[in-house]
Amino acid sequence: MKLFSPLYERVMHWAAHPKAKWYLAALSFMESSFFPIPTVFMLVPMVAAKPKQGWQLALIATVTSVLGGLLGYLIGYALIEIAMPLIIDFGYLDEFDLAREWFAEWGFWALFLAGVSPIPYKIFTIAAGTLSMHLIPFVVASLVGRSIQFFLAAGLIMLLGPKFEPVVRRYVDWFGWSTVILAIVIYLVMH
Repeated sequence: MKLFSPLYERVMHWAAHPKAKWYLAALSFMESSFFPIPTVFMLVPMVAAKPKQGWQLALIATVTSVLGGLLGYLIGYALIEIAMPLIIDFGYLDEFDLAREWFAEWGFWALFLAGVSPIPYKIFTIAAGTLSMHLIPFVVASLVGRSIQFFLAAGLIMLLGPKFEPVVRRYVDWFGWSTVILAIVIYLVMH
């Protein structure tokens, strides 16, 4: 099923837009608190389109993701009664409960892992707020985890060069579904 190919084509169109950095910043901010599309789905094609701007794009994604994570924290801390029906409607209740369990056991490292991996980071930012995680460790875990994810992705694309973009285009659905399957497997193993 070609779910990710049309999204990839749209993102490649956005990457060429004069306001592409603003789109990346907005997506990264929203993805960290409520939006379902991962930032790397926009970052990778943008870096492929403009490899000389890779580090700058990774920095934009990192900073705005952490700021969006703070919004997620605020949602969990002060607005969970309003957010909970949405968490249930979007099918994230099991992930949310798992995130709370992980926080109870691993704290800082749970948020760090969510920042680095394909696990929905937004669920962990909201869970951190519901558990009133201290803000300094929250920001540090978010900053380190998200920067590893985004700078690693940008660096790989810059290293592999423009020749890699056609490979991504050809296999984007395979990459996308593999990520979904990996997230499900991680969830099943950890639950």
